[in-house]
Amino acid sequence: MNSASSIHIRTYVDDDFKDVVALWHACGLLRPWNEPASDIALCRSTASSELFVGLVGDNDNAIKLIATVMAGSDGHRGWMYYLAVDPALRYKGFARAMVRYAENWLAALGISKVELMIRDDNEAVRSFYEKIGYAVEQRLVMSRWLADKK
Repeated sequence: MNSASSIHIRTYVDDDFKDVVALWHACGLLRPWNEPASDIALCRSTASSELFVGLVGDNDNAIKLIATVMAGSDGHRGWMYYLAVDPALRYKGFARAMVRYAENWLAALGISKVELMIRDDNEAVRSFYEKIGYAVEQRLVMSRWLADKK
């Protein structure tokens, strides 16, 4: 598991669920109001969205799920969510490979701009995205829950 050139990226399948949730938990992505099963189900039921997983082989030739990225289009712009890389395997280019894969998938849908949201205090993630060409735009994000979230 040395570099991004060794990663195999494919579309999520149901058998990936347990490994994906464990990865998201290890990366601190889960929040009580975002139930992973519901988020994955909604993604998979929406024609313009997809969840991708990154797999690598270890020294024993076992395949391990080490990365994810969710991508989708709102019909105007592309969005990325749930970018995650196994914390023990960071800084090897895997996150960049996942982002580029999602960008290429969105571009094939005719999308010309990708957006994402980062928690304000997550400087490491902000720095990563800036290094791969993303920039902060002066926008105010507003939201409203449409259903009770506990």
